[in-house]
Amino acid sequence: MSKNKIHKGVLKRFRVSKTGKVRHRSANHKHLSSSKSGKRLRQLRKDRTLTSSEAKRFEKLLFRRLRGRKQPRASLRRSPSPEQRRAMKAEAAKNND
Repeated sequence: MSKNKIHKGVLKRFRVSKTGKVRHRSANHKHLSSSKSGKRLRQLRKDRTLTSSEAKRFEKLLFRRLRGRKQPRASLRRSPSPEQRRAMKAEAAKNND
């Protein structure tokens, strides 16, 4: 079976933080700034985070779990640490014996 390929365009435009939130740059900030107020330009400098519904759509493109703006950290499943893996293997070995 072939490997799933992630969407390269999404990968270039969005960054996933360590907590799983998806950050992206604001639109309308690159050029034609003379007609925009200073307050608007300052606000456009900030990185934005995706909403939950948008994050759900990008999960399908990136083939991984993401977290939206309103989702708790508990919604993101984490991989177990090496110590937890060893403990799980030891527990499974005990149950099999």
